[in-house]
Amino acid sequence: MNMNYTAEELAFRDEVRAFLDEKLPADISAKVKGARHLSKEDHQRWQKILTAQGWYATHWPEQYGGVEWSPIQKHIWDEESCHYGVPRSIPFGVNMVAPVIIQFGNEEQKQTYLPRILSGEDWWCQGYSEPGAGSDLASLKTRAVREGDHYIVNGQKTWTTLGQHANMIFCLVRTNTEVKPQAGISFLLIDMNTPGISVRPIITLDGEHEVNEVFFEDVKVPVENLIGEEDKGWTYAKFLLTYERTGLAGIGMSKAALSHLKTLASRRLKNGRPLIEDTAFSQRIAKVEIDLTAATISNLRIIDAVEGGGMPGAESSMLKVKGTEIRQAINDLARRAIGPYAIPFVEEELDYDYEGEFLSDENAAPLSAQYFNNRKLSIFGGSNEIQKNIVSKMILGL
Repeated sequence: MNMNYTAEELAFRDEVRAFLDEKLPADISAKVKGARHLSKEDHQRWQKILTAQGWYATHWPEQYGGVEWSPIQKHIWDEESCHYGVPRSIPFGVNMVAPVIIQFGNEEQKQTYLPRILSGEDWWCQGYSEPGAGSDLASLKTRAVREGDHYIVNGQKTWTTLGQHANMIFCLVRTNTEVKPQAGISFLLIDMNTPGISVRPIITLDGEHEVNEVFFEDVKVPVENLIGEEDKGWTYAKFLLTYERTGLAGIGMSKAALSHLKTLASRRLKNGRPLIEDTAFSQRIAKVEIDLTAATISNLRIIDAVEGGGMPGAESSMLKVKGTEIRQAINDLARRAIGPYAIPFVEEELDYDYEGEFLSDENAAPLSAQYFNNRKLSIFGGSNEIQKNIVSKMILGL
């Protein structure tokens, strides 16, 4: 595998940098780099800029408004975006349900939902996990019973990220209880404004309202909102999770976070000298940087395979495990670099326009918040323990 970019790829990188220099709003970039709160309006503003450029749906077919970047181009975009402080695209519409609709939906569903995702008219959330069905997703109990031209849905979903903003949710529901769990699941698209749906916030350890519980009580969903075939939803769910897990590795985000960690460690003093010169601390930075370099090469190998027509399988699980461990290690080292200043934590300090006095170092609250919030990385998208089982079965044959 050639590890060097071609002349065309370097030219594309220059184009990306020129676009970000010109179009990325300074206030949004500052929020991202400072780990401050991003509003729904911030995300929508940036999406409009990307859509106008034609760079929002980077992996969709051109016939549906996509740009069909190569995996290498997508990799370049991700790395440059993290360096510049670009908001992470809310993935549920453009990167998760859209590929499922394109691959398995009918033409009417494609013509209905894809333009609304591009325009930002629809904000999607994901209805997978339940109180008793997280990593063991096949044990989900939310039921959908067909009555004429509708399904009647009853049940509960949890950890629904940004569901408070969403007007649409894609859900896994049980439509058949007489077969093995994976064989009785269907994939439904549900309007969040339908009577019988209620959303309850879950406030996380960092004080953020990021996730929610969603309840369904006799919710009527038109049959035409079924993706593909009834009882075949597990196939579509696995297809979607392959995209999700590869993205969770967060290689670009880890590189940006590592650069920030080095800056922090250069400014903080220990015994009158920069912390980064401390032997023990610098060794810990070196270890995580070595791991990140190895993960980057693995990611490029997978990209190269995809360029050749392959599909990521268990490799996406490998990246998810190692990538999330690296991100958590960097979060831990950054918090340690701040030292005792990371102990007090005031959620309001995460607001971009906060004008009060900081309890300690102005970096402390964001770093503490990231540390607390990113404990979830090794759990969501399928826990790392589950991913190791997938690798052991699919690659090692155990």
